[in-house]
Amino acid sequence: MTSQTIDTTGPGDKAPAAPSDPAQDRGLRGHPWFTLITVAVGVMMVALDGTIVAIANPAIQKDLGASFADVQWITNGYFLALAVSLITAGKLGDRFGHRQTFLVGVTGFAAASGAIGLSHSIAAVVTFRVFQGLFGALLMPAALGLLRATFPAEKLNMAIGIWGMVVGASTAGGPILGGVLVEHVDWQSVFFINVPVGALALVLGLLILTDHRAENAPRSFDVLGIALLSGAMFCLVWALIKAPTWGWGDGKTWLFIGASVLGFALFSLWETKVKEPLIPLSLFRSVPLSAGVVLMVLMAIAFMGGLFFVTFYLQNVHAMSPIKAGLHLLPLTGMMIVGSPLAGALITKLGPRVPLAGGMLATAVAMYGMSTLDAGTGSATMSLWFALLGLGLAPVMVGATEVIVGNAPMELSGVAGGLQQAAMQIGGSLGTAVLGAVMASKVDHDLPGNWKAAGLPPLSQAQLDQASEAVQVGVAPVSKGTPEAFAEKITSVAHDTFISGMSLASLVAAGVAAVAVLVALLTRRGENAEAGAGAAHI
Repeated sequence: MTSQTIDTTGPGDKAPAAPSDPAQDRGLRGHPWFTLITVAVGVMMVALDGTIVAIANPAIQKDLGASFADVQWITNGYFLALAVSLITAGKLGDRFGHRQTFLVGVTGFAAASGAIGLSHSIAAVVTFRVFQGLFGALLMPAALGLLRATFPAEKLNMAIGIWGMVVGASTAGGPILGGVLVEHVDWQSVFFINVPVGALALVLGLLILTDHRAENAPRSFDVLGIALLSGAMFCLVWALIKAPTWGWGDGKTWLFIGASVLGFALFSLWETKVKEPLIPLSLFRSVPLSAGVVLMVLMAIAFMGGLFFVTFYLQNVHAMSPIKAGLHLLPLTGMMIVGSPLAGALITKLGPRVPLAGGMLATAVAMYGMSTLDAGTGSATMSLWFALLGLGLAPVMVGATEVIVGNAPMELSGVAGGLQQAAMQIGGSLGTAVLGAVMASKVDHDLPGNWKAAGLPPLSQAQLDQASEAVQVGVAPVSKGTPEAFAEKITSVAHDTFISGMSLASLVAAGVAAVAVLVALLTRRGENAEAGAGAAHI
C-alpha cells in the first residue's frame, strides 16, 4: 500500500522534524502518550454516560414522575443521537481535522450535561440527552482518528488496548459511580460531574493535541448521503423502540421498517455515484472490517440491553440502595479493567480471532447464567456471572476496535472510528429496545395468570396495564392502604413476573452472543494499521 503523507501541524504550527519515535523530541504538543491521556479523558466522559444513567433511572423516574417509556427514552434518546450522527461526525473529522471536532465535542457534551442537571421535567432531560449524543458523536471518532495518526504501528495496538480499557472501565464503572452520586448527592450530580471533566479535557486538548490529515483526505461533503443514512438509521431504531407500544403487527411499525430498508438501499446506490462518498462501499470488501462492525453491534445488544434490567433487578427486587447495587456490579467493572490491557497483549501476540471468539463465548455463558437469577439469588452467584461477563467483554471492546480501524485506510480513519462507535451505540439502542420489547411482552403475557393464580382481586384492563408498566421495572403495584397479606402477595407476583421477563431477555441476549462467536471467527489483524500509523511520523 502506498504510504501517505500526514500533516501533523495545527494552524500556525511549524512542522517538526520527523523523529524515529514520535514520542521523542516532540515536547508536550503532539506527544503520543499525552495525546492518549487527553482523548481518554474525553472518551471516559462519553462512555461513562452510556451506563451511569442506568443506576439513576429509578431516582429520575420517581422524582420527575416518569413512565417506563420515559425512562427508556432517557437511554434511547442518547444512543439514538449517537448512532445516527457518529459516521457523519467521523467524516467531519476526516474533512476538517480530528483536533477541532474533538474540542467542539468535549465542550458541547459538558454544556449539555450541565443543562440536564438543571432540568426539572422529563422532556428537558430527554432533549438534552439527545444533545449529549450529538456532541459525543463528534468526540468519539475523533479520539480514534488522533490515536491512529499519532502512534507508530508497533505501539498502535497497545494504545487501542488502553483506549479500550478506558471505554470498558468507564462503561462498566458507570453504575458504581452513579450509585455513589445518587445515594449521597442526587441524580442531577450524575450529569454535573461531566462539567469539570469536560473542562479538563478541553484544556488538555488545547495544549496537547495537533491536527493530523491524510494527503488525500476528502475535500467535499456528501450531504445527500448523510441525509439518507441518518434517515434510514433513525427509522430503524424508531420502529424498534415504538413497536412495543404500537405492536409488531401494526402498520406504523412496518412503515418505519420499510422506510429504513428503502433509505439504506438508496444510500447504497447513491454512494456508488458520488465522487467523494460518505462511506466508500469498497470499505466493506474487507471481510474482517465488516465482521468487526457486526461483532460490535451484537456485543452491545447483549451487554447494554442486559445491563438495563440488571439495575432494576438489584434495586427493586433485592431492595438494594443505588450504591449497593453499584458495588454488586464491581466484579463486572473489575474484570473489564483488568481484562482489557491483558486482552490487548493477547491480541497483539495471537491476533484478534481467538480472543474475540473466546470473549463472546464467555459473554454468552454469562448471559445464560444471568437468566437463572431469581429473588433469592445470593451475592456470590451474582458476582460469578457479572465477573464472567466482564471477562468476556474486555477482548471484544479492544479487539473489534483494532479490527475496524486497522482495516480502514488512513484517510478514512474518522469514518472507521465512526463505524466502530455507531455499531456499539446502535447495538446498545437496539438491545434496550428489543430486550425491552421481550420483557414487556413476557410481563403482559404472564401477569394476568400469575395475578389470578395468587387469588388476588381481579383488575380492570386499565388497572392491569398500569400494573404491567410497574412490573416491567420490578416495582410491585401496591396501593396505599392495601392489607399486609395482600401486599405480600402482590409483591411476590410482581417480582416473579419481572424475573420471568428478565430471564427470557437474558436468554435472548445469550443467543445473540452465541451468534457473535461465529462472526468473531471472520476477523483478523488490521491490514492497514501499519501503513497508516507508520505515516504519522513522516
